[in-house]
Amino acid sequence: MAVTIKEVARVAGVSTATVTRALSTPEVVRPDTRERVREVAASLGYHPNRAARGLITGRTGNLGLLVPDLANPFFPSIVKGVQARAHEADHAVFLADTDEDVAAEAGLVRKLAKQVDGMVLCSPRMAEPELRKLAAEVPTVLVYRRIPGVPSVTAEFLDGMRQAVNHLVALGHKEIAYVAGPRSSWANRERVRSLRAVTRKAGVELAEMGNVAPQFHGGVSVADRVLAAKVTAVIAYNDLVALGLLHRFAARGVAVPGDVSVLGFDDIPLAEMVHPALTTVALPKEEAGQAGVDLLLRLLDGHQEVRRELPTQLMVRGSTGPAR
Repeated sequence: MAVTIKEVARVAGVSTATVTRALSTPEVVRPDTRERVREVAASLGYHPNRAARGLITGRTGNLGLLVPDLANPFFPSIVKGVQARAHEADHAVFLADTDEDVAAEAGLVRKLAKQVDGMVLCSPRMAEPELRKLAAEVPTVLVYRRIPGVPSVTAEFLDGMRQAVNHLVALGHKEIAYVAGPRSSWANRERVRSLRAVTRKAGVELAEMGNVAPQFHGGVSVADRVLAAKVTAVIAYNDLVALGLLHRFAARGVAVPGDVSVLGFDDIPLAEMVHPALTTVALPKEEAGQAGVDLLLRLLDGHQEVRRELPTQLMVRGSTGPAR
């Protein structure tokens, strides 16, 4: 038979109400009492009834997570981070994929909001006014998107672009192309802004082209334009686009990095599996998911931390080399 809360209370020498508080709102219970209750509960194999606890706390114990495209290898790592940290906090995660459909985002958030305590929105594409409206309706944390006043987790894009450009400049590159991602992507806008600032300071000529879908075929579709621009290096919006560029360059007999160097963004697992292996700016993925849950749980407890910015790291591999 399942262990009851009364048995935990009896063994711990406290009331059932104290057991409930120790397991659901531990901050209101004395530390020694809280630890005793937890130890007894663990030794007896007691598991709180989530539905009953929800009636007491007013919470479901569920968190919502929205991503734009689970087929993109970048996002599963973030999902993994969210799930790991949520599990540590004894929360379940409800996941929704918008399939890069901006129009579907708000509707999915509102549907999930009825079943969760708060939402983690990963790279949402919707306009800022709509995001603000949603954040006012349901506790919300943004991952890889930032708007003033809403808790967010992002990366140091400026430093990442600085590392990328400095690497290419050190190899002798003076003409660089950037293949832009979706117009609705905040991350793309930040990368463009950062790249313009860094190349201007470094005296590098920048050719911007796109916008393309943030997928393999997006890189394939723009590769010929990159070659026509007569640049010696190209930075792609993300690794999938960079892999599309590599594929098309190989089909045309263009040597990488002999004729043109290719640099991506994200450091997805595939980046190391291709030939030549892709030089890329690594973004924290699992860490970003974990930080998103941390901010959301703090928000639910009444503590709003507005912003966390995580470090980036250039991963130098075989797709970049000296300018021809």
